[in-house]
Amino acid sequence: MSHGSLPPLPENRIVLSVGTVVVDFLAAVASYPNPDDKIRTTSLKVQGGGNAGNALICAARLGLSPRLISKVANDTQGRGILEELQADGVDTSSVVVSEEGNSPFTYIIVDNETKTRTCIHTPGYPPMIPSDLSQTSLSSALDGARVLYLDGRIHETALLVAQEAARKYVPILVEGERIREGLDDLLKLADYAICSAKFPQAWTEAASVPSALVSILVRLPKIKFVIVTLGEDGCIMLERSVDEAPQTEEMDVDSLLELLKQRKDDNIAIPTCVSSPLTKLRANGVGTVCGRLFVGTAEKVPPSELQDTTGAGDSFIGAVLYAICSNMPPEKMLPFAAQVAASCCRAFGARTGLPHRTDARLASFLS
Repeated sequence: MSHGSLPPLPENRIVLSVGTVVVDFLAAVASYPNPDDKIRTTSLKVQGGGNAGNALICAARLGLSPRLISKVANDTQGRGILEELQADGVDTSSVVVSEEGNSPFTYIIVDNETKTRTCIHTPGYPPMIPSDLSQTSLSSALDGARVLYLDGRIHETALLVAQEAARKYVPILVEGERIREGLDDLLKLADYAICSAKFPQAWTEAASVPSALVSILVRLPKIKFVIVTLGEDGCIMLERSVDEAPQTEEMDVDSLLELLKQRKDDNIAIPTCVSSPLTKLRANGVGTVCGRLFVGTAEKVPPSELQDTTGAGDSFIGAVLYAICSNMPPEKMLPFAAQVAASCCRAFGARTGLPHRTDARLASFLS
């Protein structure tokens, strides 16, 4: 597919992120080891990683102009991290480089049998603190930004940037991967949230995932939408409506999800999306919210093509950042993000399979 046939890029495509960048040491093994085992790798890869870094490289390949606020040490790993980001078009001028200490890194064991990945992370030292970021650096990083993405780490610096972004009316996307120190403060400022499968119920203590999504919108009045990613089971999204729902009965959110699930066609390999009409959604013991519920499917990647799920969630977020910049409706955004994530899973490592905007698989979404 030629560049000439692609639609124009979003007019405002600057995205800023505060979060981690690391070096990933990926070891693929035939099956996960037992304690005290000695086993060999089937393949090994050393590559940049970290939620923010992966999502921004994904966004850059889709045509956005990402900027990163983070911290590395002036060591071999830190220099490698920055070079890799720059090579893919990520602006690292706001990344703080410490002369002392070590850059963060992660050991990742990829189990060829179950296709799971296990991460063992060593944080960077010294950690990033708000005073690392000058007011000038903060202002220039936010200048012209269409959206701010926070991966939930380096939370004190992230909060400082989020408060400034909110003052400048820059929308904020917060990732809820797991409960972390300082995450609640970030979520209060969020316009959008994307969560891992376990996070909504862990954070809200709701009885089900759909009830938890209602609870998130009830607790966080600023949030426009929340998405929970469910791996091969796709994703669920709850979008708040600014308009009042038409005078219809309240609908139980768990029942509505079951109805939507019945409507999806499991015979289609490509990602699809089904949605409810605008309605008043009730979660027992939680409250009600006006909005729409969406169920997105994942691509059915043939087992022979499925390599490694490392970074799939990060690539989903990178695609959502693109969708926000291009004002894509949810019905298009969710299958698009699922398609990008499926491409990521077809290669070993978080970044290897990230598609470029010229990728034929993305043509139907970008037209």
